[in-house]
Amino acid sequence: MGIARVALPVAVPHAFDYWIPEGLDVRRGSVVRVRLANRSSLGVVVGIDSASEPGLRVQPIDEVIAIPPIADEILDLALFVGRYYQAAPGLALELAVPPSCKARSRRRDGAGVADVPQLAPASHALNPAQRAAAQAILDARGTSAVFMLHGVTGSGKTEVYLAAAQDAVERGGQVLILMPEINLTPQFELRVRAALPGIRAVTLHSGLAAGTRRASWDAAASGAARIVLGTRLAMFTPMPELALVVVDEEHDDSFKQQEAVRYHARDLAILRARRRGIPVVLGSATPSLETWARSRQGRYRALALPARADPRASPPSIAFVPLRGSRTQDGLSPPLRDAIAQRLARREQSLLFINRRGYAPSLKCASCAWESECPRCAARLVVHHAPDRLRCHHCAHVERVTRACPQCGNVDLTPLGFGTQRLEQAIRTAFPQARVARIDRDTTRSRGAFAAVRQQVEDLEVDILVGTQMLAKGHDFPRLTLVGILGADNALYSADFRATERLVALLMQVAGRAGRAGLPGQVIVQTDFPDHPVYRALATQDYAAFADELLAERELAQLPPVTRVALLAAEAHSRDDVDRFLASAVERAHALAEGAGGIEVFPPVPAAMARRAGYERGQVLVQCPRRAPLQAFLPRWRDALVGIGGSKLRWAIDVDPVAF
Repeated sequence: MGIARVALPVAVPHAFDYWIPEGLDVRRGSVVRVRLANRSSLGVVVGIDSASEPGLRVQPIDEVIAIPPIADEILDLALFVGRYYQAAPGLALELAVPPSCKARSRRRDGAGVADVPQLAPASHALNPAQRAAAQAILDARGTSAVFMLHGVTGSGKTEVYLAAAQDAVERGGQVLILMPEINLTPQFELRVRAALPGIRAVTLHSGLAAGTRRASWDAAASGAARIVLGTRLAMFTPMPELALVVVDEEHDDSFKQQEAVRYHARDLAILRARRRGIPVVLGSATPSLETWARSRQGRYRALALPARADPRASPPSIAFVPLRGSRTQDGLSPPLRDAIAQRLARREQSLLFINRRGYAPSLKCASCAWESECPRCAARLVVHHAPDRLRCHHCAHVERVTRACPQCGNVDLTPLGFGTQRLEQAIRTAFPQARVARIDRDTTRSRGAFAAVRQQVEDLEVDILVGTQMLAKGHDFPRLTLVGILGADNALYSADFRATERLVALLMQVAGRAGRAGLPGQVIVQTDFPDHPVYRALATQDYAAFADELLAERELAQLPPVTRVALLAAEAHSRDDVDRFLASAVERAHALAEGAGGIEVFPPVPAAMARRAGYERGQVLVQCPRRAPLQAFLPRWRDALVGIGGSKLRWAIDVDPVAF
């Protein structure tokens, strides 16, 4: 009787034994249906033995799902994720299970893939810098070279990707291209189809219908699809002839999964390429400091695109104007209002960027200083209009807008600050003749909403765009010549050590939307701190100098990427439960860290948001100069924590966290 070790999607650090009934074809990587505590569950076979451990009673496997076993490459990648990121192996392997695998029969390769309109073949003549970058990637065929493609916004990084992808496909390979956001995939797919007609490309992300996702997965797994475009979810797609991996906007935090299995898709892309012996390209106008540091060390090869690809285009002019002034109206300074009016007169387009949705970040009493606060989170309730509501952007709590202060009864309640709704209202009031569109999470909830507005912009049916960071990257509007940036100073007050790195990336990305074709572009930033290093970097467009300066600061402070960190996060309804658990966790950590190679354990502190959705939250940071000692320490620490928090407390270890 054969025994299969099956990893199930439950939070336990081991697989379960099941016996293999006669007639079932069970192999390593098979997706099977089994019973656990009288509940049916899917699992993945991670090993087969001739016998189980003595004394164990094992149940039979109920069914083998009618799909090919998960490829060893993907199976091993998922198991690595479980080990490195301190996740249960079954939860990590769940990432590798194909979508809709509960279906009893396999679909035909390609069935259900949504059609994308075919475009006429596009001419993509590369400039000298693009040709040099593409040639360097082509010359690295058959090696595990890692390239940092650092190109200013509008420099044509996509054309370099496509040139390298075309070569890989023509040589019989497949290409995986990762993007940070779902909204960027349709546009990218159109560009692939236009540049590489006849080459089959499919898209994989969580926003697709299950049938479409499964069909795309099958096409990739069979080799029928030569190019796979997707978000971090696509990292676990089997591609038997994978020859090139591209990570676009590699700096983006969206590549880091923030719950359950907390993996980073960019780092896994590098690992997968290295194991396969193929090149990987990390592209960005503002590379992450992790990538920048490795390029400075010579571990990654730097490729530069220093100028915009369109020979008619030049960098936009950048001006900083006072945030407050006697002539500022509804948050709009006179220079910004004048610039918008000039664009309207010239039939050009403007983008107003403010990274806060809603009408106003808070509601305040003018008498007693009461502010609207979420009853479940350590956060203010955001004022929304149409309908008038107070909403928490962290736990989705909603309540009606109060007409009088609940503390003193005063009816003089003031919305504080600006969000996208209030800015849109101000623009419509100041420019009633303008056609205005707002892009944020509230306006793009329905399927196709974002694409519809984007099409309106391309068709010149929109004069002024108001939006959040959804508009900051990946969009090319030739007649968009003005970018106004509002509210960026708020990020300067953040306690997050990565705040300035993120802000520079965001500002350079959104500023890069202006003047990408033959029309000159202008960026106007409303700020109280025009001499801040963040704004100096934006003004000079010298990201290299800024990144080098930040790296020097991280070296002095011994912060990532100079050191390796892991974060133990805990939450419970009671603050006492959190504090007791973290105190015990620190005690165990100190005992395990003795002689463990420079591991430093910091005292427990409240999380950046100390209460969220009714849960009190705290954390402990562990730091080490080198990865190996930390990786040896974490499994032992995790095992020592099992059971000490009780059922009322939830905890997780986040390896290489992007924020703490």
